[in-house]
Amino acid sequence: MIRIGILGDIGSGKTYVAQHFGYPVFNADYEVAKLYQKNKNIFKKLKAKLPKHIHSFPIEKKEILDAILANKNNLNKVIKVVHFEIRKKMNSFLKKNKNKKIIILDIPLLLENKINKKKDILVFVQSKQSDIIKKLKKRKNFNQKILKKFKSVQYSIKYKKKKSDFIIKNNFTKKSVNNGIKKILKKISK
Repeated sequence: MIRIGILGDIGSGKTYVAQHFGYPVFNADYEVAKLYQKNKNIFKKLKAKLPKHIHSFPIEKKEILDAILANKNNLNKVIKVVHFEIRKKMNSFLKKNKNKKIIILDIPLLLENKINKKKDILVFVQSKQSDIIKKLKKRKNFNQKILKKFKSVQYSIKYKKKKSDFIIKNNFTKKSVNNGIKKILKKISK
């Protein structure tokens, strides 16, 4: 099985790129959102760590964002609680797809949480900063301060780019993404 990890800046289109490879995708953000909605155990753990902020189940994203804004250590508390569960979900995804030729890992903290393996193929999604900002501002819960907090727990874009085996230039058109993906699949299928 070939594991492809998708790297890039927040809002660069990592998920969009991951979905267009045409192989099973493990999307950590989606899994985290599901945990907030369906996992009572995660709710209890987060409520214990952030009693001033987490009040009701299912957990509302706004409660998490307010907690993160309130204190710089709260993001790390959330990551610690959620990370273990996400790793378990990823492992069951890998087991379920063990016979697939290729799988895609769309995990924002792939390198930071040392989830990647040495043989993984890392693909960096590169987008213009102005396009990213435009896209992020369209998001429902967009908040510049939250964005800075998330970036503070991530490696620099420069570092991620350097670690990558391939770069896909995403100008937010299907054509640019599909061309990049075709080139990568051609090279790794040899």
